[in-house]
Amino acid sequence: MTVASILNEKGREVTTEQPATPLREICAILCARRIGAIVITGDKDAIVGIISERDVVRAVSQDGVEALDKPVSAYMTKNVETCDGQETVNSVMARMTGGRFRHVPVVQDGKLAGLVSIGDVVKHRIAQIEREAEEMRNYIAMT
Repeated sequence: MTVASILNEKGREVTTEQPATPLREICAILCARRIGAIVITGDKDAIVGIISERDVVRAVSQDGVEALDKPVSAYMTKNVETCDGQETVNSVMARMTGGRFRHVPVVQDGKLAGLVSIGDVVKHRIAQIEREAEEMRNYIAMT
């Protein structure tokens, strides 16, 4: 199973913002859309960072409420781990677990093509295991 199979199921919509967007606005978007991360894009929609709920908590812990008026670029993760649609679900899950991050932008042909979360990956993996178990039950019942 590949990352593309997750995107085909959940969709390819990605919320993006610009580096100058105030952190306060980022918080409002995260809350309104009930999402855990926003991809930050620059010129020609190139990925320049990602901001997650964890990053917002760190920002407020570090700089207090004043952080909310600063640009997201001050707090976003700049070295963004990405994957492509052909990467396996197991590979992405291992990278997310090892790197302790929960969101991975999917890049195809140099362009942002989607975003997968650890929740998406786990949900997909559980569904796959349940399908395999059902197939085994059916096989055993037929023999």
